[in-house]
Amino acid sequence: MTFTFDELAAATGNFRPDCFLGEGGFGKVYKGHLDRINQVVAIKQLDPHGLQGTREFVIEVLTLSMVDHPNLVKSIGYCAEGDQRLLVYEYMPLGSLENHLHDLPPGKRPISWNTRMKIAAGAAKGLEYLHDKMKPPVIYRDLKCSNILLDEKYHAKLSDFGLAKVVPSGDKSHVSTRVMGTYGYCAPDYAMTGQLTFKSDIYSFGVVLLELITGRKVIDHRRPEKEENLVAWARPLFKDRKRFSEMVDPLLEGKYPVRGLYQALAIAAMCLQEQPNMRPATADVVTALDFLASQKYDPQSTTPNSKSPSVSPIIQKTDDN
Repeated sequence: MTFTFDELAAATGNFRPDCFLGEGGFGKVYKGHLDRINQVVAIKQLDPHGLQGTREFVIEVLTLSMVDHPNLVKSIGYCAEGDQRLLVYEYMPLGSLENHLHDLPPGKRPISWNTRMKIAAGAAKGLEYLHDKMKPPVIYRDLKCSNILLDEKYHAKLSDFGLAKVVPSGDKSHVSTRVMGTYGYCAPDYAMTGQLTFKSDIYSFGVVLLELITGRKVIDHRRPEKEENLVAWARPLFKDRKRFSEMVDPLLEGKYPVRGLYQALAIAAMCLQEQPNMRPATADVVTALDFLASQKYDPQSTTPNSKSPSVSPIIQKTDDN
């Protein structure tokens, strides 16, 4: 749908401060109510001097017009009037995953282990749709906690497709492009060569999964120097099973399944392999996380769910290699 600027201004009370939801390199996002469709929406107003230019705006409009998946934010429409560029999305009441992991306000309860695995599985399914189901396929290129939005039931949806890259047809396995994305989430191979592949997204997903497990920020300058970079801190710990418990978010207060933790860390470690060809396929990540999300951990019981098989499909597959 196309909207006029006046219509979107009216929906947000002329972009009132109390309708403001957040801000990124592209501009500001507001909550609004559109009378024409009687729906609460999120309206992204691009900053004309921001990082996201007209090209990215067009990519986002086109990408969102093609996608239809429960784990991708639905696009409702846009406005391109004069120099105004706005995008209208479905409103996600719980905001981004980042709001539920980092810098929690006093009294806000951390999300449980079960919810974290459900969010990880949902985000992986959104990625799988972009990689394997869309024609032509799309490399997301900007997977991070602030781009994973949550509805009222903590159902995860990927958002913000301004940096998404359509993979040309033919047998090209990568797209050469200038390096864009967010520091800390960017795959080292992509950062060094500018060659973007589906495995670049898998690396970023590994970082997000590590954030979900540890509760730590990707880059945190408040921590000691050796712990500032999440992935650099985690790499030596991946190799020592005895230290796995040190990696869990302390806010979980020990309420997590030990076996589930091992498996989640194993998936994260595989996604974060330095060599892109060593990282798992998106469909395998979905299979493994679907399995983990189905293992409901009960914090009231002293032992984790005893019915769970000893290893998840992706771990088994890797151990056989």
